[in-house]
Amino acid sequence: MKKILVGCPTSSYHEYALEEYARAVKSLTYPNYDILLVDNSKDDLYFKKLKLLNLPTIKGRWHEEARERIVESRNILRQKVIDDDYDYFLSLEQDVIPPKDIIERLLQHKKRVINGVYFNYINAKEGTRLAPVIWTKVNMKKEERYFLHPSQLNKGLMKIAISGVGCILIHRSVLEKIKFRYEKQYPSFDDIFFGLDCKENNIGIYADTNIVCKHLIKNRPWSWKNLK
Repeated sequence: MKKILVGCPTSSYHEYALEEYARAVKSLTYPNYDILLVDNSKDDLYFKKLKLLNLPTIKGRWHEEARERIVESRNILRQKVIDDDYDYFLSLEQDVIPPKDIIERLLQHKKRVINGVYFNYINAKEGTRLAPVIWTKVNMKKEERYFLHPSQLNKGLMKIAISGVGCILIHRSVLEKIKFRYEKQYPSFDDIFFGLDCKENNIGIYADTNIVCKHLIKNRPWSWKNLK
């Protein structure tokens, strides 16, 4: 049976979602998984709250640049998968609530990189709207991204270009080749560069469009664009 590490970088910014996430991540039905969070908050208060909820957590470093602390924390998880002989890493962000059988459903496709779908607010020509965090086509030079259209949901397995890392199952062989990273000259986070690096290494990225996760963004007290 495949051994799975489930986790993500986290911080006190996500305290609003903590209790629901804790219940969800502890209730997954797959029998062979471990949980590990990396808390990169500035102080230890949130770390202590995570421990009180019996969520396995280690302390990551704080950096002024949000992308730096997130990438460093995610690479701690990457190294954990490699060092401790996990077969897969399920990157499950702390505001994403999946179906309880998410691991079984993603594993059945036997893909090295595969996503569940969740929605987020995006800025489009017609204004702010909800869209899946799945891009079917990306042109970095032109800064163009084409989102999965809601009409494409419930169509089963689909090959995609790039995704977020909120609910993504990654095989250890991929992590052995690719480190999480970002580039300072672009505003993008590491999810975009992970997708680009997969493409560079001829690693296909897929989504199971039948799997839709809850994304706790309605009452989120902050915005990514304002996060420092």
